[in-house]
Amino acid sequence: MSYLVLARKYRPQTFADVIQQEHVTRTIANAINGDRVAHAILFTGPRGTGKTTIARILAKAMNCEKGPAEVPCNTCRSCTEITSGSGADVYEIDGASNNGVDQIRELRENIKYMPAHSRFKIYIIDEVHMLSVAAFNALLKTLEEPPAHILFLMATTEPQKIPVTILSRCQRHDLKRIAAGKIAAHMAAICTSEGVDIDGQGLDTIAGQAGGSMRDALSLLDQIVSGVSGPVTMENILEILGIADRKSLSDFAVALLDGNLDGILDIIGEVHALGRSIPDFYSSLIQFFRDLMVIRMTNAPERVLDLPEREIPAMQAVARNASALHLNQILEMLF
Repeated sequence: MSYLVLARKYRPQTFADVIQQEHVTRTIANAINGDRVAHAILFTGPRGTGKTTIARILAKAMNCEKGPAEVPCNTCRSCTEITSGSGADVYEIDGASNNGVDQIRELRENIKYMPAHSRFKIYIIDEVHMLSVAAFNALLKTLEEPPAHILFLMATTEPQKIPVTILSRCQRHDLKRIAAGKIAAHMAAICTSEGVDIDGQGLDTIAGQAGGSMRDALSLLDQIVSGVSGPVTMENILEILGIADRKSLSDFAVALLDGNLDGILDIIGEVHALGRSIPDFYSSLIQFFRDLMVIRMTNAPERVLDLPEREIPAMQAVARNASALHLNQILEMLF
């Protein structure tokens, strides 16, 4: 059997498993319990935050033999088929490759027929913003008044590209970026399950590179675990990902604030010698000074910055050596 990547192996199978999207999962669970599930639902948000995952869980909840139920059993025929991606009554459509009016006309013809063995026939349309204008127009009437046995679940990273006429026919749920701390905690649990030895600082570094995307974080973790035999060290992570560590950024900031030109050149030389990307280091430096300025201007930086708690005291110590005006001037020059 081929290897199953972590992002697929540990994909949430119930609403409770979804990380930091309670504002969406709670609303949907209440709708299921109150028999008020909309016939057309749109999930929007950044990549890797759970849009398609929540759509699949909702499909299982609606078609579960014990449902509609807030918690699908994940053991009945319908649940297992949806989990494996082979559900006869759940169609996953890629909006990017099925974006023509002909595909939508075919869909309109198929919805007339009853489900094969489930309660609902469900269409999950991923990246729905990729549909053409003609395809959207063909979908309009069907989306507004579908048969009682049809549900449309759509996902997109770019809702601004969807026509208002479509948006007005859907119940919209906006997913948010996942906090780095939540991503790191989830990866720690996975590493424990997989028997991977990696410290918290390493997980924080991976989470910081994910940009709020759980899928990106697990893909990076997969890459690192595959490239290391034995315990995963911070050096392994920096080498495989080709990024500068927080210590290099902090040392650079201290040297710059002290006017230590030799120190600055030494750090740049070290970053270059280790094969790190200089443009990426520069980008990280801009982000670091932005965070320093926020820390200098507020007494509660954790409300604004998506940083591990262990890093904030060290950055506060660096920020105390400069005024907010000085940090702002440096940030403007870096920009």
